[in-house]
Order: sequence, then C-alpha cells, then structure tokens
Amino acid sequence: MKEILQVKDIEKYYGNKGNVTKAINNISFNVEEGEFVGIMGPSGSGKTTLLNCISTVDNITTGNIKINGKEITKLKSKSIEKFRREELGFIFQDFNLLDTLTAFENIALALTIQEGKKAKNIRDRVLEVARKLDIEEVLSKFPYEMSGGQKQRVAAARAIITNPSLILADEPTGALDSKASRLLLDSFEKLNEEMNATILMVTHDAFTASYAHRILFIKDGRVFNELIRGNDSRKEFFNRIIEVVTLLGGDTNNVF
Repeated sequence: MKEILQVKDIEKYYGNKGNVTKAINNISFNVEEGEFVGIMGPSGSGKTTLLNCISTVDNITTGNIKINGKEITKLKSKSIEKFRREELGFIFQDFNLLDTLTAFENIALALTIQEGKKAKNIRDRVLEVARKLDIEEVLSKFPYEMSGGQKQRVAAARAIITNPSLILADEPTGALDSKASRLLLDSFEKLNEEMNATILMVTHDAFTASYAHRILFIKDGRVFNELIRGNDSRKEFFNRIIEVVTLLGGDTNNVF
C-alpha cells in the first residue's frame, strides 16, 4: 500500500536559550493511502502542533515529513501555497467558509483557480461530491442560511473537491451538536470508503475518534500508544479508546 504521509523523527521547539519548550519530541509514523487516522491527547500534548507541522503552517525543528513522496520541510515559501492547494484538503472546527459565497461557490473555489478547468466540469464535480455528502439542497445558500452541520459538510466537500493526497481535520465536530456530529462523521466515512480519501483527524472526543481505523495517542509531545480498530464495531472501538485513556492517563476528563 502506498504511504501518503511519512513522519520521521520530528521535533519542534519553541522559545529561546534557557527557556525552550519541546512541543514535539521525536515522533515518527506513517499513514497509508485510504487510511482514516485519528490523533488524540490532552490539551497541551502536542497534537495541534503536530497537525500544524504536517500542514506546513508551522516548521519543524528537526526530522522529516513527506506527503505523497514530497519532502515538505524542503519546500521554499513560494512553493508551499501551491503544494497546499494541490496536495492537501483542510477541515476546521469553525468551518472557514467565505460568507459572501454560496455553498456551491465555496466548494468550487479550489477548482476555479486550477488551470484548464471548464465550467461544466467544475459543476459536474461539485454536484458529484454534494450528492455523496447529502448537501445538494444547500448549494444555493450562503453560510448564514445553513446549520452548523451543513456548513461543516460543505467544508468537507471543499476539502475533497480537488482529490487531495491528504485531508487534515482539526476538531471537526467541536462546534457541532451530537446529531450534526454523527452526520458529519458518516460523511467522513463515506469519503473514506467510496472516494478512498486519506484522512488525518485531530480530536479530543472518543465518539469522533471511534470512526477512525487507527488512533495515535499523543502525550507530552510523544506518541505513547496506538490503537487499531481492526474488525471491532464502532462501539467496541469506543470502549477500547476509553480504556486506553483511563490506563495511561487516569483521568478521561483531561482528554474528552
């Protein structure tokens, strides 16, 4: 299986001499094409810093990160924006939709800035993704006319529309109620299974994490445990997640 993401021996320091914080401490892992991987950990564990480094928002101090075979730590600043646009899809907790554009326009925006894309092809692609995420009825609406769950599914459609190598989701259910969260996660599952989307998701929520194939637990900047779902049902996997947090942290309130 092709490895989409390769993280090797990365470290990230903040601060100056005499006052240095090691946010990431020698982390290594790979994500294969079509995998859905969750990252969990208490506040301050380094999970968001890790996602920022993978997304090229932040620079690592040492180590290597490859996405689809490309060494992102060696990209020059002029190349980073193009790399993000072509290789990465983003889903944020606060949606990050453009208020002056309709749902259709928000989703299509990434395609319109790609050279050689015809209007009909863009429309067909947007409709295809919208059908999979059950958001056809909101395509003509502006963000203020949509519910939180609808906005997040529009954001998910925007993330997948260009067929990126990797989708990065940062607390995607954090602003949603339980029903909207379930609908969104069902959409993630559909993107993963039907479109072979590779997803790396940071979450503090055990139910959200139970949708992943594999979970990396981060503590004090290190990967301290890993769970693989295997043939477990989502409920069984959820219970295993709780067990790991209880055994290794002792206080589920700090993580969930």
